[in-house]
Amino acid sequence: MPSLRDIIAAIVASLLPLSLAPIDASHAVPAWKIVRAKPKPNAKPVLEHCAPAKFRIVVDVGHTAEALGADSARNDPEFAFNLRLARLISTRLKSEGFATTRLLVTEGRARPSLFKRVNVANDWRADLFLSIHHDAVPDKLLEEWEFEGAKSHFSDRFSGYSLFVSRQNPHYAASLAFARLVGRELKAQDLTYAHQYTLPLMGRYRHELLDKDFGVYRYDQLIVLSRTRSAAVLLEAGSIINRDEEMAMNSPERQQVIATAVAGAMKEFCEKR
Repeated sequence: MPSLRDIIAAIVASLLPLSLAPIDASHAVPAWKIVRAKPKPNAKPVLEHCAPAKFRIVVDVGHTAEALGADSARNDPEFAFNLRLARLISTRLKSEGFATTRLLVTEGRARPSLFKRVNVANDWRADLFLSIHHDAVPDKLLEEWEFEGAKSHFSDRFSGYSLFVSRQNPHYAASLAFARLVGRELKAQDLTYAHQYTLPLMGRYRHELLDKDFGVYRYDQLIVLSRTRSAAVLLEAGSIINRDEEMAMNSPERQQVIATAVAGAMKEFCEKR
């Protein structure tokens, strides 16, 4: 039987015609040049008026086939969860009239891929960047268990979605507004957000809670949020290290709920622009 990595590679290959063209790592702009080209904080809004058919949305698949992200409680890679949900969200947005929505599948190692994402979104003049991820916890909070004869780790202590924005983004206010709309839509579907990010036990993953009603956190230094020239939000759709929530995140019903919430938030965001 083909390995999980082979299956993921095949899925990524099938999606490449739908995604933005990846940047050849051999011709990538050096990271220090990208960092130096920091967007101006007083940049004008990307659009004064939002026409859905022309509103350029990047739906970014978190992580890559080479850097798979966190392992779930049942040893499935985060990248596979991200790819499936991002593809569904992209399709849903297009069906709601956002015809220029683009699915971004990036290749390469973890940190270089972050700068590739920023380059692609900025070169394409995106109006909004949405990065899709699934949550885990710091290693010190993990417990051991065995699933189907293989050793694994889990943490059932925490669950829920979370949203992140950066105050270093030139469109911070718009980013926060969109994140709040997504959080409100998810809450309306009886989903709760992850509360652990304000706790000292999170260590370097501890973040300021900007919206206690809808689960929006501040993550200033995150490259894909701070270096994009458009409004940018990162969505942790749910915890895959929590054994019960992992099962929910694998269900088509939960995936549809999240895609519907994002589409609803996008429509209202566009109307308010």
